[in-house]
Amino acid sequence: MNATQILFWFLSGLTLFSAIMVVISKNPVHSVLWLIVTFFAISGHYILLNAQFIGIVNLIVYAGAIMVLFLFVIMLMNLNAHSEPQKHKWLKLAGILAGGCLMLVLVAALKTADQNKMIAQTQEGNIGLIENLGKALFTEYVVPFEISSVLFLSAMVGAVVIGKKGD
Repeated sequence: MNATQILFWFLSGLTLFSAIMVVISKNPVHSVLWLIVTFFAISGHYILLNAQFIGIVNLIVYAGAIMVLFLFVIMLMNLNAHSEPQKHKWLKLAGILAGGCLMLVLVAALKTADQNKMIAQTQEGNIGLIENLGKALFTEYVVPFEISSVLFLSAMVGAVVIGKKGD
């Protein structure tokens, strides 16, 4: 086993462990923190697959912005045992049944997948590099890119106008 395989298996174990901890943690703040660890491990997988842009965007957007927002919302809600609804036994059974059905579907889908054609280009491939993404965005897809930038600009201006109306 080389270093890439060791790092892959370490990140896989860390991802699975932290994802399980998200689900079984009693404290919602701890669940969010475990979810941040999961996003960091998944970003490591993206970087191993030579998709640096997706890995960095995953860290910035999900682990950075969205998870911090979730953490603030959970902390501001001031959850305690008195405000939490009572759990019913049939809900746990329904959750176990739904999880089992999902696992059955995933196993069936993976069973039919052809493993020989699913080899990732980790060393020589340049599919996920930022340079190639920039070339594609500014040559092939320049019109949709510019239209989306105008759309985002108009959405920001609209948000400022709506926000200023109340004052």
